[in-house]
Amino acid sequence: MAADFPHELLDDAADLASYRGWTEDEYRDFLDVRHGRLSVAEFHDKYTCRRAILALDMTGLTSSAMTIGELESLLRVVDAQRVCIPVLRDFGADLVRCFADDMVALFENPNQALDAAFEIHRRVALFSQSPQASDDPTQCCIGIGYGDVFAIGPNLAQGDEMNRAAKLGEDIARANETLLTERTYEVLKKRRDVHFHEQHDDDQLFQFYRASPNHSNP
Repeated sequence: MAADFPHELLDDAADLASYRGWTEDEYRDFLDVRHGRLSVAEFHDKYTCRRAILALDMTGLTSSAMTIGELESLLRVVDAQRVCIPVLRDFGADLVRCFADDMVALFENPNQALDAAFEIHRRVALFSQSPQASDDPTQCCIGIGYGDVFAIGPNLAQGDEMNRAAKLGEDIARANETLLTERTYEVLKKRRDVHFHEQHDDDQLFQFYRASPNHSNP
């Protein structure tokens, strides 16, 4: 027990890992950094990697559960996963992870992530017009980040760029929108087949851009 904190602190890596936040090894390294047994540089050397992150959110989970029923609402999510996961695999995603109506995919470069995002919007629209779709089909909101992240946790990508991509995909993007972090835009901005629109919002925490296909320059 720390002298300046009169309550228990959980410092056992295995016990912490049992609650499924991070792995035992990851907790051990976090604790070693906290207690000065592992340097920040050593932690970065062990876990840092560069990835493009596609963070996808599906529209209407809460409202659909209230209007068309809980099961049908979840079936909308399953339908979207059935459409989106093949796209992410086709475009070379290293990792795809689904949780509720969210989806995260990792790519080696942001071009793959952006192309996958555009194809997801296209296929979801096609599916929504098909007889298999729900009467209230879901749409997708996507945020894309690119940069150094820590290869830890269930998504194997945690850090600033992951946070920004998730913020864009889950909170800011609207249905059928693809939003990019500034770092992602800097890598992709010379693409002539894409329109980039700088977004201005008094409430934004960071600069971001909306991307859409430029059909006049395939």
